[in-house]
Amino acid sequence: MKIFKKNQLALLVISLMLITAGYLNYSATHGLAEEADSSLDLAQIGDAELVSSNIIDGNNIVAENADTTSNNIVTNEISTNTDINNESNDYFTTSKLERNVMYSQMIERYQEVLESTNAYTEQKAIAQEEINKINDIQNAIMIAENLLSTKGFKENIIFVNDDSISIIIGKEELSQDEIAQIQNIVSRELKAEIDNIHISTK
Repeated sequence: MKIFKKNQLALLVISLMLITAGYLNYSATHGLAEEADSSLDLAQIGDAELVSSNIIDGNNIVAENADTTSNNIVTNEISTNTDINNESNDYFTTSKLERNVMYSQMIERYQEVLESTNAYTEQKAIAQEEINKINDIQNAIMIAENLLSTKGFKENIIFVNDDSISIIIGKEELSQDEIAQIQNIVSRELKAEIDNIHISTK
């Protein structure tokens, strides 16, 4: 009987130990699971914030890239427009310089005739008339070009070839009113017929 009781007691103690171990094991496992779930939740929250942060950063990057791209486009357009304007300005400046050099060389040749001891009187008279004509043409061209500039045609150049007058205006297109305005100025200053005035754009 005593042995039975001892066996029962031993079984009871072992059972209690197993129950306690099982409880502790369950508690430990459940605690780890909760901790793992908690860590997972935190990780998910962290990931969500990180993703959200990345999205924001991504938008910022996109925005910055968009701004940079926009700035690059604007800069390129400005550069392109500047290059076009510079090219246009160079054309008019260079053309006027070449034209004036041509007139200067013509005057020099006629001046040589005037100063030559071998030239006849008639030749000298013709040379003087040509010099006067060139000076008159240059003065008329200068006045007409300045008037055109004041009327808004900043880039312009006039070429005179006998009765034919060619005008180049630095604009993409001209209205009929603008054409008439240009014709009136050039016709008046250069004493030219409207039909002899040819206008083009550049």
